[in-house]
Amino acid sequence: MPKMKGKSGAKKRFKLTATGKVKRVKAYRSHILTKKSTKRKRNLRSATMVDPVDVKRIKKII
Repeated sequence: MPKMKGKSGAKKRFKLTATGKVKRVKAYRSHILTKKSTKRKRNLRSATMVDPVDVKRIKKII
């Protein structure tokens, strides 16, 4: 049976860590940055883990 193809959009957005967790980049950091506070923009820089509810679904499409 052939392998299941992954979604190329999801492959670009999510990465797996060594322990198998799914890492993602935070949203709301692309435009209209003038009205957002420096603290808010700084907190949006760092990557975060995907919520446990969505992990199974995302791993399937990567």
